[in-house]
Amino acid sequence: MSQKEKLEKCFREGERAGERHKGIRKIETSKELTENYIKKAFHNLGAVSDFKNSGYSDWSASAAFYSLYHLLLAIISKQGYESRNQSCTFALIEDLIDSGQVDLTKEELREIFDSDVTEDLEHSSKILDMRETMQYSSKTSMEDEEFNKLFIRTKFLFDKLRLEAEK
Repeated sequence: MSQKEKLEKCFREGERAGERHKGIRKIETSKELTENYIKKAFHNLGAVSDFKNSGYSDWSASAAFYSLYHLLLAIISKQGYESRNQSCTFALIEDLIDSGQVDLTKEELREIFDSDVTEDLEHSSKILDMRETMQYSSKTSMEDEEFNKLFIRTKFLFDKLRLEAEK
């Protein structure tokens, strides 16, 4: 399915009545909503270290992913969209990159989410892959080197996305 077809499907799903739609819909822009997504992103970023320090570093990968995802939600809310579907959010962000409305590269976006299957999840440095490895494996902790790699990359992308959301 092409990116255009994916977005069309996402917008159709967003037309369903109620808040529990599974797509994207156009909304009134709200500085408060955007700021609240940014606050939630900071909250989740803090959880990355908190989980590690309390012995639950396997959850650090999920917190890292969601800290970045909430910044993507902040960016699209600033553009006047609401998403209830991760793959729709990423398709919309990719479209915003293509149209020059977001200063992020597709390579950076693919570090957070990539629809291409990675052959070696356990050794991937993509944040989504690290989250999936920790979430779906029986591992209950991350090695220090693995955690540090996750945190440094997350912080770099976090700062870039936060600046984009705050423009």
